[in-house]
Amino acid sequence: MTDLISTGTVPPPPQRPVSAPPALLRFEDVSKWYGPVLALNQVWFPLHAGITGLVGANGAGKSTLIKLATGMVRPTIGRVTVAGLDASDPQARRLVGYCPDHDAFYEDLTGRQFVLTMAKLCGFGRAESRDRTEAVLRRVGMTDRADRKLRGYSKGMRQRVKLAQALLNDPKLLILDEPLSGVDPVGRQELLDVFRGLAEQGKALLISSHELEELEKLTEEVIVMARGRIADRGTVSAIRDRLDNFPLTVRIDTPSPRSLARSLLADGMPEVLACELDPADARSLLVKVQRPREFFARFGRLAVAEMLDVTRFEPLDDSAHAVLGYLLGGSGKT
Repeated sequence: MTDLISTGTVPPPPQRPVSAPPALLRFEDVSKWYGPVLALNQVWFPLHAGITGLVGANGAGKSTLIKLATGMVRPTIGRVTVAGLDASDPQARRLVGYCPDHDAFYEDLTGRQFVLTMAKLCGFGRAESRDRTEAVLRRVGMTDRADRKLRGYSKGMRQRVKLAQALLNDPKLLILDEPLSGVDPVGRQELLDVFRGLAEQGKALLISSHELEELEKLTEEVIVMARGRIADRGTVSAIRDRLDNFPLTVRIDTPSPRSLARSLLADGMPEVLACELDPADARSLLVKVQRPREFFARFGRLAVAEMLDVTRFEPLDDSAHAVLGYLLGGSGKT
């Protein structure tokens, strides 16, 4: 991947507020080295109640950020706090629930036995461990399947059990690494509802996921990581608007697509990069543009001036996959 930050492809992260409200999770100029490898580079952000997505290509620093947030590793430089406490402090770790991407179960245990064991390891007494186990299994929809052996669980069921154990201590901060991976569409919607319910209770959720379409439905805020730094943060649409050179393909349906192409490629329309007739529809013109907002305004004036007969005007790749793929270097891998 090219150096996105230095080349100017990625805009700088938002300015730090002089006086920020209390955050459940805060990174303050955090860098992390593993020997000679710089995994995280001067990361700063606060995380408040609600749902925040975390995306980035492999090697972008997401895993290191998660380990720092959960107190599993300490920063080389800077500070990570949970509710004002150092993230590695035992009191801070009691406020965090963690659902890892990979699992390493004792496969001969049932789901219920596993969650109950985790509750006891959290320090709860026998009765409270049972009560909490049943409550979290019910919340993730696993009550009727909790007595099956873990070795017979599907990927989606294993994800639910991992989420259940993360909820045992009723955490204020939830770190979820690929929680939707392997979950069927119905189960995915159920988990999304669980996440929304937790956010409504005032909890902060940081969700790392490759499921960008689902993530975009779930949260308005996304943190984009590239080369160990925060490349941008905000809604996907806001991030897109800050990328002046983000290329966009627009489908325009008109009775005279060739004539429209000639008009768009004229000197007065510098935002147009290319025009192509849609091979599947003789009335459709595919227009690749840069600086989309300028193009939309200029096209509107052209349509009025020439009384263009346009029956459809539709951006085709104005999606999380397209925007974030471009932001991360054009690979599309997030």
